[in-house]
Amino acid sequence: MRMGSGLSLVAAVFVMAFAGCGDGGSGAGDTALSAVATTTQVGDFVRQVGGERVEVEQILEPNADPHDYEPRPSDAVALGDAELVFRSGGELDEWLGELIDSAGGDAQPLQLSDAVRLTEREGAVDPHWWQDPRNAVLAVNAIRDALAEADPAGRGTYRRNAAGYVRRLRRLDSQVAGCIERVPPRQRKLVTTHDALGYYADRYGLEVVGAIVPSLSSQAQPSSKDTAELVDQIERLGVRAIFPESSLNPKLERAVARETGAEVGDALWADTLGPEGSGGATYIDSIQANTGSIVRGLTAGEADCPPTR
Repeated sequence: MRMGSGLSLVAAVFVMAFAGCGDGGSGAGDTALSAVATTTQVGDFVRQVGGERVEVEQILEPNADPHDYEPRPSDAVALGDAELVFRSGGELDEWLGELIDSAGGDAQPLQLSDAVRLTEREGAVDPHWWQDPRNAVLAVNAIRDALAEADPAGRGTYRRNAAGYVRRLRRLDSQVAGCIERVPPRQRKLVTTHDALGYYADRYGLEVVGAIVPSLSSQAQPSSKDTAELVDQIERLGVRAIFPESSLNPKLERAVARETGAEVGDALWADTLGPEGSGGATYIDSIQANTGSIVRGLTAGEADCPPTR
């Protein structure tokens, strides 16, 4: 990550940017709290629980690779003003600490990975915990408690919002499990851009055969040996589809697909949600969209699982 120059820029312009932000005219007069969320998934969770009582500033843009984040002056301003900061945890937003130091904010970040069930892969903690909706439930409950502590008057609102959203998450979990049942067990073999869907695979009984980038970070680079081994596995196991990621160039996936005869499936929402109006604009949208893409890809279009409301 190219953090040094970006953070220096933030530090240099923070005072000017902060001075240019008045207290009035924000349109947030009815809100009780200001919060910053690092990732798109965390931002969605906080909005779902906070509703109109919480003004949420999200650092990462939709469909942006969090591993390639470049700090902006507006992010420092938001952190300096925030009463609460929510982070995903792990290497996805490890840049937050240095950014907070530059911004001079007082809020102590709530790391949601501390509230969920984590898994280690290849000797490292997998930071993609939200790919299992049961972890999303745990994160939402942690957000509810943090908001209620900071804003006791809104406790009832946060509890109601969280309870309603948790019901939707549990329904989502059940729907996804039913969708994956449409894929014959022998065909439940997953190859993605990088190792981002391990929690999803564990939850729904898929086998992660490998990844184009054999790493928990999309910024790693595959070696020719890595690629040759993956090609061999895909051919040997009869993997039907390779799934690229929405935020990354699918050139390598297409090359491996040509060599193995596998199809290139629809792009998945892995490290990021999508912009408004896209199939992955919310967390629930992203999991439903991914599930439909996986079911279609692994059955060569013989089965489908369209999103439901």
